[in-house]
Amino acid sequence: MKELVRPSRLTPGARVAVVAPSGPVPEERLQAGLDILRGWDLDPVVGPHVLDRHGEFGYLAGTDADRAADLQNAWCDPSVDAVLCARGGYGAMRMVELLDWNALRAAGPKVLVGFSDVTALHEAFAARLGLVTLYGPMAAGIDFIKNARAQEHLRSTLFAPETVRTIASGGRALVPGRARGVTLGGCLCLLASELGSAHARPGARGGLLCLEDVGEETYRLDRYLTQLLRADWLDGVRGVLLGSWERCEPYESVRALLLDRLGGLGVPVVEEFGFGHCEGALTIPFGVAAELDADTGTLTLAEPALR
Repeated sequence: MKELVRPSRLTPGARVAVVAPSGPVPEERLQAGLDILRGWDLDPVVGPHVLDRHGEFGYLAGTDADRAADLQNAWCDPSVDAVLCARGGYGAMRMVELLDWNALRAAGPKVLVGFSDVTALHEAFAARLGLVTLYGPMAAGIDFIKNARAQEHLRSTLFAPETVRTIASGGRALVPGRARGVTLGGCLCLLASELGSAHARPGARGGLLCLEDVGEETYRLDRYLTQLLRADWLDGVRGVLLGSWERCEPYESVRALLLDRLGGLGVPVVEEFGFGHCEGALTIPFGVAAELDADTGTLTLAEPALR
């Protein structure tokens, strides 16, 4: 697994576009998020379909074509320095094929931020554009709006990435050890769903794999992990970082499953690393070389996430 191209960091006055590639966005939360971005001396602009709701499928923020158009137009706008997703939910994987990847590539490297369902975009941007992306809080997300740690870690990553070269989570070793590799990952169910897609990487070989999920029963988590194992997608992985498992079954049950499915890989595994669907979620860059120390619960980046 190769390191990916790092976009440039943001500077005061930078224009950032907010888009909704997945689920519908509550207007009051969007406005609160925009106020925070303005407080960072950014110039946020909102895609025209961010507040849409699909006429038939209420879990989508407008039609696939409109969501894809918002993302593509924002990315291809030369005045925009970063694209921030408003929220996750479901829907990003429905519109990936509608994007003009040649046009996105020609627009040059920019910052993409989001998590949860945005995992489909992280994979596509890695596979099709070769870009580092940020798995972090979203502009209309409750955690971004209300949690100071989530805000500050994302802000530092965007503006002063050299200050967060070492990400200390307070996590602990599920399987002890140290490993080096290139970061990747996201929401477990999305990674399993992306198997075989032309817009996703063929496996995690050489990687430090970050996994988390939300609202899943343990047998479903078992199924996703078993699917990845059976597809040989985890062959050659160097280490695993486990984030949050919010609204899943009691963590003792989830922890036992994670150890059962991942413990046999023979690589370091750190649990409760503090990213994903949790309060104060840390921002994790994907596509950068790093060292995982499961015993100290740290991830040290070889270079800052952004140039």
